[in-house]
Amino acid sequence: MTTTPTRRLSAALDTGRSMLETALRDAVQRYLGPEMGRIADYHFGWADADGKATMTWGGKLVRPALALLSARAATGTAAQGIPAAVAVELVHNFSLLHDDIMDGDATRRGRATAWTVFGMPEAILAGDALVTAATAVLLDAEGADARSAARSLMTATQRMISGQAADVAFERRDDIVLADCLRMAGDKTGALLGCACSLGAELVGADQALVARLAAFGEHVGLAFQLVDDLLGIWGDPDSTGKQTGADLRARKKTLPVVAALNARQTDELSALYLRPEPLSERDVQRVADLVERAGGRDWAQDEAARQVAAAEECLAASGIADAVRSEFLEMAGFIVGRRF
Repeated sequence: MTTTPTRRLSAALDTGRSMLETALRDAVQRYLGPEMGRIADYHFGWADADGKATMTWGGKLVRPALALLSARAATGTAAQGIPAAVAVELVHNFSLLHDDIMDGDATRRGRATAWTVFGMPEAILAGDALVTAATAVLLDAEGADARSAARSLMTATQRMISGQAADVAFERRDDIVLADCLRMAGDKTGALLGCACSLGAELVGADQALVARLAAFGEHVGLAFQLVDDLLGIWGDPDSTGKQTGADLRARKKTLPVVAALNARQTDELSALYLRPEPLSERDVQRVADLVERAGGRDWAQDEAARQVAAAEECLAASGIADAVRSEFLEMAGFIVGRRF
């Protein structure tokens, strides 16, 4: 029986989950103290607020699955990539804990967010504990280049933080140019995804040319994902996204389609409407969406997402990795980017 891409992708994610869960739990138990561990257990869905074990574990584990795949790309085994997968997932969840606080989100994956249950200071500290644990996991790993992998992960983490800081700063600025916005999105979203695609390979001792190509692949995919996410934030179907159509416009976010439109010529009405301090009415939100589309923001974002995907494919084509592994990378990229709007 022929295995379809969908089945291969599902199998890859399931394999990543089964290989990762025990290692991730062990890392939390080993590197986090009891109090921070209790918050992490809740955040991951392993326990309720009282510490009682639960059967839920949210998240698709895309980043750790990519880390396992990258170890295979360097002719290692998926098992050799487990420390990289655990470390990437710890950093990702550090960012989620902090993002929930910054965004004031009360729910994640159908449950109350950690900061609403344990308090804001405690959730911040739990996030800090996760990112330090990620470094420890790699430094304690047996991989040929564990120290180099730890440095790469921390570099990606710093870029992610810088991107998030820029995103926050953009909310107070009216002079954003498209190059700034692309740089912010590349740091905020692309850096960690690029690291996930290369960290397993680096850990098992791959040459730097392969590590660089895998990282570039992931960064292009990450930027394509952000472009699609920004499109969904304006024109997405609420049944698919779980958010109101135009949600990002109501929040006055400086997303890529909006900035592309604001940087276009003859956008005086859009600038006056979107950058004014008064709240947008529902009629205003629809008008802004129309103006962004008329100024070319929607078409530019769709075309740029396609360009980023094509660039990612070129990185893999030049990497020389096995066809089967390359196909799995491309299927993962399609899963990450292939959302509808």
